[in-house]
This record gives sequence, structure tokens and C-alpha cells, in this order.
Amino acid sequence: MNKLSLLIALPLLVLTACGEEPAPEPTQTATVAPEPTPSAPTPDQALFTQLFADACPGAEPVNTSMCQRAMGADTVSCRYGLGDDEYLRHDATLALNEAGDGWTLVDPATVCAQ
Repeated sequence: MNKLSLLIALPLLVLTACGEEPAPEPTQTATVAPEPTPSAPTPDQALFTQLFADACPGAEPVNTSMCQRAMGADTVSCRYGLGDDEYLRHDATLALNEAGDGWTLVDPATVCAQ
């Protein structure tokens, strides 16, 4: 019985002795935060109406519009109706300006000709 208890106790002593070793110091790593890129929100109807009026002064005013932007895209696709038209019959594309904080019409000559 003495040998049996010694055979059981010896591995337990070895295991407990191994658990008392100090853990290695965690290494400090420098984390670099990504630079935020300026981004303008998707234009609403008031902003699109203003942009269209500035680009096409002789055209009928925008009655209704809807703009959609894919996540992270630099362009916005807009559909709009002019005058008394309540349907979105016309298309325009807006792009971020150079500063990245506003929108401009892409190819205003084509948009105004619609």
C-alpha cells in the first residue's frame, strides 16, 4: 500500500510543481489606428435639388428625388422627377468633391439635357 500511494503522489507533486512557474511577460505591441477618411452623408432631396438647380439654371425644378450610395462608394446614384412629374424618370450621378466633404454632379451637361 505504501508503494501504491507513492506512485499516485509522485505524479501529483510533479504536476503541482509545474503549475508554479511564472507566466511570461506579455509583449507590448504598437497598434496603429487607421486614418479616418472624410466622407459626406448620402444626399437628401433638398441637397440634390440645390445641386441640380446650380448646375442647370434653366431647367424645371426637381419635384422628387431619391439617392442611393453603396457602402464606402465615392459616387451616388440619384433618380429624380422634374416639374409636376412625381415619377423618378431621370438619372444622375454625384461624386465626392476633392475635399471629400460634399457632392458635385458628374457630367452636368448630360444631366441638364435630359
